[in-house]
Amino acid sequence: MIRHSRWAALGAAIALMLVPACQTNPETGRSGINLVPDSYMNSLGAQAYAEVKQTEKRSTDQRLTAIVERVAGRITAAAGEQMEWEVTLVESPQANAFVLPGGKIVVYTGILPICQTEAALAFVLGHEVGHAIARHGSERASQTLIVQGGLTLADLSLGTGQNKELIMGVLGTGAQYGVLLPYSRAHESDADHTGIRYMARAGYDPRVAPDLWLRMGAQGQEPPEFSSTHPNSERRASDLQGLMKEAMEIYEKAPVKHGVGEAL
Repeated sequence: MIRHSRWAALGAAIALMLVPACQTNPETGRSGINLVPDSYMNSLGAQAYAEVKQTEKRSTDQRLTAIVERVAGRITAAAGEQMEWEVTLVESPQANAFVLPGGKIVVYTGILPICQTEAALAFVLGHEVGHAIARHGSERASQTLIVQGGLTLADLSLGTGQNKELIMGVLGTGAQYGVLLPYSRAHESDADHTGIRYMARAGYDPRVAPDLWLRMGAQGQEPPEFSSTHPNSERRASDLQGLMKEAMEIYEKAPVKHGVGEAL
């Protein structure tokens, strides 16, 4: 009875936390949880961004920097949420970009040749802005807190039995592959959906987005999807193709159309 009451107490505590913490992405309708205050996450994001600017080499290519800043401005305007948006172009062969809580975006020059066009860059930036607006970082932190709480309670409930270590190992693996990684993949798919909407609203042709993921996938071997935080590139391209009708309807309504924009 004591063991059951402990699990019941955990369930009740989690339920109490989840009810006021539910949030919905206005672009996709996906619901998530947020147990961590924005002010705390934004403070961490600002600290990390300051470190990036101190330790990474910023690009001196004025043309590419201007394009990245211009596209970022159009995407954040299309997103319509006020954050302290800022973007930095880092000189690096990495084919990567990321966003920090609070709206700080870092783009590596290595991704630009893969983008090929301003429109594909608009999708990349739309994807990153989508992460920030949906508070995916906060949701991931919240999921981790809940999983850690459950594992701690399981540890207490199992006492000192000889199978405790084995059972705890299985629970930990299940949490990683059954909760945290799938949630991260869900974040990536959600950000793809949001990103293609933002780029279309900003006047960039969304038809470039699926091919971008195919080019990204061609850069190297991907890990099995079940053990990855990201869906594989072919799946992402297919999912985006499935969203194309919706995206094109948004694009047709854009007051100013930039098409594919400049070549990168």
